[in-house]
Amino acid sequence: MKYAVTAATGKFGQSAVNTLNSQVGAENVLVIARNQEKAVQMYPDNPIRVGNYDDVDSMTAAFQGVERVLFVSSQPGGPVDRATAHQNVVTALQAAQVKFVAYTSFPNAQNSISALASDHRATENAITNARIAHSFLRNNWYLENKMGFLQSGANRQKTLYWANNTAGWALEREYAEAAANVLIMSDSKDSYELAGAPLSYADLGQALQQATGNQFEVAQVSQEAFSQSLEASGLDHDTAALFASFQAPINDGALAEKSTDLADILGHQPLETSAAIKEILAH
Repeated sequence: MKYAVTAATGKFGQSAVNTLNSQVGAENVLVIARNQEKAVQMYPDNPIRVGNYDDVDSMTAAFQGVERVLFVSSQPGGPVDRATAHQNVVTALQAAQVKFVAYTSFPNAQNSISALASDHRATENAITNARIAHSFLRNNWYLENKMGFLQSGANRQKTLYWANNTAGWALEREYAEAAANVLIMSDSKDSYELAGAPLSYADLGQALQQATGNQFEVAQVSQEAFSQSLEASGLDHDTAALFASFQAPINDGALAEKSTDLADILGHQPLETSAAIKEILAH
């Protein structure tokens, strides 16, 4: 059985490849990346192929002879829009006759009101329409996304937020390990809602105090006030507004997921939040 991981030089891809290497052997895990030199340095024991989501032919060639693929979603803002780039990958999967794909998607992608869900919904639909056997891995928020919040508390500074709902934060490596586990399953589900325990920002602040042993104020403010605080820290107005908007999926309930799928796939509960915070701050 030959497996492949796309975008393998990114943090998620690295964790997934390392998990797969330990489970099925590096010789059976094909690494697909845009930068061959970087991939060779990272993965001296894995076969490597060059593939770019913007180029259907390169992805089709990269998938040749591969039976099961972990398709790691790209970041928006590339030279080709993400929906088109992802369609290129699906076209290549179909052309190479890949038997199964696990795709990293967005929580409740088919019904979510979040603007962030649209590209993922289109990609899920493309995979379904291509009649490729699949599992959609609908990842909630990575705890690493909150580095600014975590560092404020670590530095004994007032930590602010504006979103008034919960998210299922867990470590990125835990989502990646779950993805690798799904890829090698003989009988996986059509989709998984992967999330840690739902926590509010107030809960996250308490876990941060516990992790650091620091006492600092955790305060909810308006979105405008939060954006102004980012400007005061040195960001320009537009960048501050953009960063403030990243809490919108939490505020609108898009990440308020209550699911045991992540724990079920891992075979254990995700790392307790304060311990996960310690891990992040140690790096």
